[in-house]
This record gives sequence, structure tokens and C-alpha cells, in this order.
Amino acid sequence: MTETPATKPANGEVCQHARNGLKPERNGFVKSLHCSHERPPKQHCHPDEEEVHPPHHGSLCSRPFIEWFEETPMLVAVLTYMGYGILTVFGYLRDFLRHWKIERCHIAREREEQKDFVPLYQDFENFYTRNLYMRIRDNWNRPICSVPGAKMDLMERTSHDYNWTFEYTGQVVRDVINLGSYNYLGFAESTGLCADAAAEVTMSYGVGVASTRQEIGNLDRHEEMEKLVAKFLGVEAAMAFGMGFATNSMNIPALVGKGCLILSDELNHASLVLGARLSGSTIRVFKHNNMQSLEKLLREAIVHGQPITHRPWKKVLIVVEGIYSMEGSIVRLPEIIALKKRYRAYLYLDEAHSIGALGHRGRGVVDYFSLDPGNVDVMMGTFTKSFGAAGGYIAGKKELIEYLRSHSHSAVYAASMSPPVVEQIITSMKCIMGADGTSMGWERVRQLAENTVYFRRRLREMGFIIYGNNDSPVVPMMLYMPAKIGAFGREMLKRNIGVVVVGFPATPIIESRARFCISAAHSKDMLDRALSAISEVGDLLQLKYSRHRIQPSSPQHLDDNLFEDIDD
Repeated sequence: MTETPATKPANGEVCQHARNGLKPERNGFVKSLHCSHERPPKQHCHPDEEEVHPPHHGSLCSRPFIEWFEETPMLVAVLTYMGYGILTVFGYLRDFLRHWKIERCHIAREREEQKDFVPLYQDFENFYTRNLYMRIRDNWNRPICSVPGAKMDLMERTSHDYNWTFEYTGQVVRDVINLGSYNYLGFAESTGLCADAAAEVTMSYGVGVASTRQEIGNLDRHEEMEKLVAKFLGVEAAMAFGMGFATNSMNIPALVGKGCLILSDELNHASLVLGARLSGSTIRVFKHNNMQSLEKLLREAIVHGQPITHRPWKKVLIVVEGIYSMEGSIVRLPEIIALKKRYRAYLYLDEAHSIGALGHRGRGVVDYFSLDPGNVDVMMGTFTKSFGAAGGYIAGKKELIEYLRSHSHSAVYAASMSPPVVEQIITSMKCIMGADGTSMGWERVRQLAENTVYFRRRLREMGFIIYGNNDSPVVPMMLYMPAKIGAFGREMLKRNIGVVVVGFPATPIIESRARFCISAAHSKDMLDRALSAISEVGDLLQLKYSRHRIQPSSPQHLDDNLFEDIDD
């Protein structure tokens, strides 16, 4: 085995992994990965799926790290391409009929008197939207008329022109089990401690601040929230922003610029991509969670420097996410930290989906791996998911935060966060920390972990192909074929289950999927009802593609040792 800086023991904290535990398949993903000090249960294994067990000496991994990425069956891939091909042919045929006014055209078009202008609407760019997306548009943008908790109410609607327009029937679909919202810890609720605190603050402070933080919009509640966030994360300081997307897109340009290098995971969120592009830095992309690919780019950056001049880069910034929202995978943070230390790079960690949802204390992927928060230079996260609120944060050293307060566009020009939103964040965070004097927060974190393991195991037992880490509450289930995207969403709603379905261009063209988001608010009965409906629809639509179905096992509660800290 070739020894690399990512696998070479350094001060007893880096373990050796055969090719970092990654076995690339034809689709570029790994089948399974085990990184732990003890052998995982036999029920998780299959003879055709490779297991990697590191040696029992010092290791970066302090807990089992199991991920599943089963290869797309060849027949399914061929049929999926054929399906898109047929849809494309019929799309061009319908465009021809629209051009000659044989079929009514609903799309935005240039007026006749503007035909000599540079076109504002690009027909080819909208081809997918016109001819493929519109066929299944009824699966998205469904109006919710209740709290998006474990259950929700939907406004019923219908379309008489193949989803170009919708009409509301006036009826409400009640008690739909919600498997789509990012309500990981169940704090999106209209009653309880958080809702009462937010209502009380609204009466005292109002809803809006009508100013920026630097002018007259800095409240004492904002100051308290930021101190609490820093304490929660175990860092020196933090600052909050009113929008999660803007937290990335507006702060990355303040940290790096021309002459800097950004190394970005290929599956990073659009906000990270936009922020990197706006910064003016050179961007290079490494393969998803692939340490060999990242180390190769780091070595090239050190050896060759900037293009043409070959001067050293001013900064090298590695940008990754804690949980990748479309794959359900967890970042290989220990190895990335080892690489960033070896090559003296900076690390920007987006914990939008992982904060609150991972770790035995609910403090994100750093807590999940029992790492020192000081090893991450820039910690970013959002309040929109686990905290049931809105906005985002940047946390790290005090010097970093003071710099951003005067250089970040979001800090200087954006309006302050709404007081009731701030109070929702404060109350829910104190609950997770146990500062409210109860164990409710800890119980929710534990319930989420238990629900996640149970839901994923049951789906695998049924024969579905699911992606991601065993501990990730984001559970992608593969649909593949374009016709099954809309069919799955509609059939699940008929059974009072609300799901999110995703297709191209948000995913690779042959990897359409349903994405389930598990919540601590889901009871076992809810999950069993949902799983029963998923199995029924899976049989109806023939979605059980897996060739590695595991045998059902007796229900087991999570082991208390699952969340134990293990010293390096």
C-alpha cells in the first residue's frame, strides 16, 4: 500500500486506510465503507460489497463510518437513458407544433417587434422546463397551510392544462406525514417552549427591526444569540445573518479574492459555488469526499503556484459541507483536517444540514467525530433546519469575526434578523444544550439518531437502493427513470405521505431520486406507516432495484456506547 500524507501516521492521530477506504465503481462512487475499531454487524454486509477495516492503532475515526453507494444496474441505466431520449424526441415534436401554432404555447416568448433584438429568453435553455419539468410540476411548490412538523396540511389543487396553471379546489389534505422538511429536531412547531418565547419577544420587540446591524438594528437579543452560538460550537466568537444562502455567497468573497485558490467538493451547494465564483478566486474541484483527489490538488497548488507567474497562492481554502443534502453523505472531516494541516491550507465547513443533526450533543460533524473545533478555520451553519428558524452564522476565531463585521456585504448592507426568529434560535439552542434545565434537547438528538438508523435499515431490507451515511438523516432513495419521478410523488401523496422528488439537472441525469428527511418528531408508528406506503408504491412502480438486499433483523434500540466520546 502506498503511504500518503492523508494515511501516514502523524503524532498518533492518523490511521492507514486502503485507498482511504474508497473503492471507485463505474459511476465513481463507493459501494460501502466501514471505518471503525470494531467490526460492524454481519447484517450490514454483502459478499459483493467491500469492507475496509483499519488497524487497531491510532485512528482518525473514533466511531463507525458506514456509507452506501450501490452502483446503478446496467439495465436500469439503459432504460433511463432511453426514457430521456424518448421525452427529448417528443419535446422537439411539440416545439415544432407550437412553432406552427398547432399546439398552444404557454411559455414566455419574445414579441414580434423584438425579433431583431438579442433574445431575452433562450429557447434551448428552457427546453427541459417546457417539455420535461412541466409534465411533473405538480410534485413541487405544493402550498402548505399548517406548521411543517411531523404532519402537515396541504391545499388541494388541480390543473386542466397539463400543469401550466393550477386551480385550488378549496379542499385541504390533512395529516400528511411530512418526510420532506428539514425539521430534524422537531423545533418547527406552533406550540411549546420555543413558540411561547417567540410570541413573548414579538410583543416586546415587534417583528421587524427596519435597519442594519451597523446602524440602529443591533438588539441585545442579537448579541445574546451570537454569544450563545459561539458557546454552543466551542469557538471564540460568532456572528449571525438573516439568510442562510447569503451567509455563504456573501462571506466567501470577503475571505478570499484574486490570487487565492478555492478547492471545492464537486457536490457542494449552489450557495458555496456562487460565493466562490463571486470572490474572483481560482476554483478547482475535487471528487466528492475523495482524499486522493483533494491531496493531488493541494500538492499541485504548492508545487506549481499560480498560473503563468507561478507565484505562491495568497490563500488556499478548502470548502466542504458537513452533510451533503442530495447524497446523504458525511464529510470525511478528520482526513481533511489532516490534509489542511499538512499543506497549510484553510478550511471552510458548511454545517447547514449537520448542525443539530449529528453528534451525541447535536453540535454537528465536528462533534460527530469528536474533533477540536479550533481545527476548522471557518465554521458556517444555518438556523433554518435543526433550529426551526431562519438565517445562518459564521463562527471561528475572534479576529475572523471582527474582520467580517466590517467587510462582509451581508453584515454591512442586510437588514437585521427578526426578533422572534432570534428568540426561536436562542430557545431551541438552549434546549439542545440542556441550559433550559430539561433533557428534552438530548432526547430529541437521540431520537433523531434512532429514527435515522431504523428508517435506513428498513429501506435496505425492502430492497431499495439508498445513498449516504448510516447516521445521516438525509436519505436519498433512487428512482432513476424520469417517468417514476412524478409517479412516486403522486402515489405517495395519495397515501397521505409528503415526499420530495428530485431529478435532472439537480442530480445526474440517470440518478433521479426521492429524498427523505427524518425528524425527531416522527414517531415509530409514523415511520412504519410511511415505510409501508413506500414499499407498496415501490412494488407498484418496480423501484426495488437493489441486488444486495440484506436480511431483516429484529428491532434493536441504539446502544448507549454509540454516542460515547473516544479519546484520540
